[in-house]
Amino acid sequence: MKRDSRLSRMLHVLVHMERHEGSATSEAIAKMLGTNPVVVRRTMAGLREHGYVTSVKGPGGGWTLARPLDAISLGDIHRALDSPPIFALAAAVDHAGCLVEQAVNATLKAAFDEAERTLLARLDGVSLGDIARDHARRARRKPPRGKG
Repeated sequence: MKRDSRLSRMLHVLVHMERHEGSATSEAIAKMLGTNPVVVRRTMAGLREHGYVTSVKGPGGGWTLARPLDAISLGDIHRALDSPPIFALAAAVDHAGCLVEQAVNATLKAAFDEAERTLLARLDGVSLGDIARDHARRARRKPPRGKG
């Protein structure tokens, strides 16, 4: 099963956008992500619908943040991306009448549901501002290029 990296990629883009002077074009974002500008426009349009970014068409246009990073949680972006599945694991449904399979699936469902609630609560408790501050700390500690 292919992993869905849209949340990570969009968090990356949004933190870069906050540090970028002016708007970021779909083409520039696509180049950074190694994807097509159409994919960027489609994804960013979903973020715009939720009020996290704005866009201006035409020359000099592009995408800008509509809110401060501290006002956007990781959970907000997850939901704006239509809440992609958290886990790739799934229960088997090969023998629906088998009581062992039913017991296994009930146990797995309870564990998956609890883990998902915990993770989503954590995503809601972390802002993009937290990521930006972590980046700033890392940047201050990193030795200059070419020296380590």
